[in-house]
Amino acid sequence: MKKFIFYIFILGITKLSAQIHEVGFLLGGSNYIGDVGNTDFIAPNQPAYGILYKWNKSPRHAWRISYIQTKIAGNDLDSKVPGRYKRGYNFENNISEISAGLEFNFFDFNLHEFGVKVTPYIYSGLSYTMYEELYFVNGIRKKDSDGRAFTIPMIIGIKSNITPALILGLEVGSRYTYTDNLDGSNPKNANLASLKFGNLNSRDWYVVSGITLTYTFGEKPCYCSY
Repeated sequence: MKKFIFYIFILGITKLSAQIHEVGFLLGGSNYIGDVGNTDFIAPNQPAYGILYKWNKSPRHAWRISYIQTKIAGNDLDSKVPGRYKRGYNFENNISEISAGLEFNFFDFNLHEFGVKVTPYIYSGLSYTMYEELYFVNGIRKKDSDGRAFTIPMIIGIKSNITPALILGLEVGSRYTYTDNLDGSNPKNANLASLKFGNLNSRDWYVVSGITLTYTFGEKPCYCSY
């Protein structure tokens, strides 16, 4: 899978010309929001890392693709909800995420102009999340199979060019997943239906927070209409 993502990045870079590109990495942490553990929205407790590529179409927007690898975890003993604390479940789940979408800058971010530039930005699109289908038997976590789900990323951040070729960013992004079983509370396997618990009408979320560092290259773009 990692080789496949790398090939996509290279193909996208080599087929585009007369534009400015960015390629780099993300380092940070992740946390989960669902039916096990605490409900803090931004509380990274597991490492997250990834690679990303941007194709800047104008000073205000860029197409972006990324691959992120992380682990999410929850422990009822960290929860302030009495029922969860008494239950005492805990879990870990490995997450692999492929994402593609549009990044929008609030201010013009033309890297071919002199001087330091700073802008807040938002990003959204569509992600494909790979995870492990879990379930609990007598409080013991077990794996059933590998799971797949589409995810909606909602990211907000701020970035600046720290050198003419390097851009440093800080971002926080929540992911709304089209699954309710990142934590083992709602297994898809019909044979495990009796083991479901929690709010079965609510989907799971996870949040990735971190820094990004990208290197810019490519010919000077013409940000004009024809």
